[in-house]
Amino acid sequence: MGRVDDSLRLTDSAALARALAQILEQGHVQLQASRPTPELVLRITAHVGCSPRELVSVSENYPPWDAASLQRGVDAYLALHTPDAQWFGITGHQREHEELANILAMADRAYRDFELGAADWTTAAISSDASMEVVGHGMILTRTPDGAPILVGVRGPADRFGRQHVQLDILAADRAAGSRARAEIDALKRELDVLRGQILSFGASEHMGNQLVSFLPRPRMESGQVVLPDGVLDTIERHVVDVGTYASRLRAHGQHLKRGLLLHGPPGTGKTHTVRYLMSRTEGSTVIIMTGAALRFVEQAAALARRLQPAIVVVEDVDLVAMDRSMSADGGGPLLFTLLDAMDGIGADADVTFVLTTNRADALERALADRPGRVDLAVEIPRPDAAGRAALLRLYAGDLRLDGDLGEVVERSAGATASFFKELLRRSVLLALRERETVTALTAAHLSEALEEMTSEREALTRSLLGSAVGVTAPGRVPRIPG
Repeated sequence: MGRVDDSLRLTDSAALARALAQILEQGHVQLQASRPTPELVLRITAHVGCSPRELVSVSENYPPWDAASLQRGVDAYLALHTPDAQWFGITGHQREHEELANILAMADRAYRDFELGAADWTTAAISSDASMEVVGHGMILTRTPDGAPILVGVRGPADRFGRQHVQLDILAADRAAGSRARAEIDALKRELDVLRGQILSFGASEHMGNQLVSFLPRPRMESGQVVLPDGVLDTIERHVVDVGTYASRLRAHGQHLKRGLLLHGPPGTGKTHTVRYLMSRTEGSTVIIMTGAALRFVEQAAALARRLQPAIVVVEDVDLVAMDRSMSADGGGPLLFTLLDAMDGIGADADVTFVLTTNRADALERALADRPGRVDLAVEIPRPDAAGRAALLRLYAGDLRLDGDLGEVVERSAGATASFFKELLRRSVLLALRERETVTALTAAHLSEALEEMTSEREALTRSLLGSAVGVTAPGRVPRIPG
């Protein structure tokens, strides 16, 4: 008898649960019917001609440094198809966690309190000294190239919500229509790319390892500001600049454009200075500078260089990467292999130059020799000879006159680097400023006193940090420096 009672109780409980579920469902339906349609839904429905739940979402994700370029692309698209359209936004504390299509569907069914609001705007850099406003979270009603109504949404990066990209959403009644709009926006973005022709520096934030791109000003330098042995700068320019100048004609003759340049030599001899000169000479080329921890983004940098060609990718102190053997017992570390693979994979037809600098060519030679073709020109940047040291004195003196016979300074500075001379001239100017308010000339006495200080025993570490080997390298012929 007890088993029958238990069975009856279970049947009654199931029936009660079903009845309660029906009551709740009917109550929800009645509640929805009694609530007014949100203004957000009314605006979108009136434009697209269907329920938000019927819209198809076509999306594209872009890295954070593309925010300004995407905004330019969207603005250009709107100017072509709906120049009077206005951006609007969504309010609701869950909006950052949900996709745009889900937000609109939930708003239509009154599941969440998503309401019509203003678009969020933020700023993004477009050069080393300028920025522009971009949509951080918003949408706009527009049309496809053939006139179909669509909604375009843009959401910027939001690290605290786990979104590290810029997201473009196209919502349309037809997927093909959304895809056509997305393709045109992407084409306009590429045409109006703010990164093209800029000097860019890759970096990394401490939060979630994001890739960061900073804009740097383009250096302005003349060839006379680069002191190298005769013919060296000409060789470098021919390899980097001339190939770009004759790119179309080289292609017509079946010649490849991608090139790799290795600048090697002791610290402080002018490798970075030479790179800055190349940046100055390649006006219009995109330059991407990578160093330190940012090298883990070398694949992204290579892809960016191909997209923005003509381009130069500068990898500084590449020997530090080669000496990282944490995952390889010989042949260098994994980052070096990633770099070499990126150099090889960019394509021979690409007008892209990889410029590597190193203080230790021996740390790279085996890896580069095992993968021929990545670097097709290696140039040593040595410590300057006597003629070079005399030229460096004149260079860093700037508009100051050099008085007297400075041959002794040139001779005693044998083994010094460009960095050493730069500091030597600053100290000499400081000595001259102690004597008079305005300095128009430096004497041999000023330079000799500063040199005496810099070559003293207590400044041995200073000389090392400046890459100098004063007193080690045998002096060359000592020219006379005219006053």
